Amino acid sequence: MANLITIYGIKNCDTMKKARAWLDKRGVAYAFHDYKARGIESDRLEQWLKKAGWESLLNKVGTTFRKLPDKDKNGLTEKKAIALMLAQPSMIKRPCWILMGNCSWASSRKTMRRHFHARADRS
Repeated sequence: MANLITIYGIKNCDTMKKARAWLDKRGVAYAFHDYKARGIESDRLEQWLKKAGWESLLNKVGTTFRKLPDKDKNGLTEKKAIALMLAQPSMIKRPCWILMGNCSWASSRKTMRRHFHARADRS
């Protein structure tokens, strides 16, 4: 059976480690897409933007964003944010869960549980 869940993130991110450990502990099969190693397709990012909006996807509290020159951080627009996220996928909030074709972002264990069970109950 194919994996119904794909999670997108960065292998060494603490939040991602927790998300993968949570799934592993429960024996849930999933595919992991490390966008630091594999990048992110512009089509995929565009799909996420339509669902969540660039303001929700851009991780402004992460080290990668904070280290940007002020000229890149100031006056953000959707076009500028997309370019930043494609160039440095570390700026995309994580984890992104794709469950049965639907995507969402859930970083806390409580949110992950609620999200996973709500989506799984629909299958």
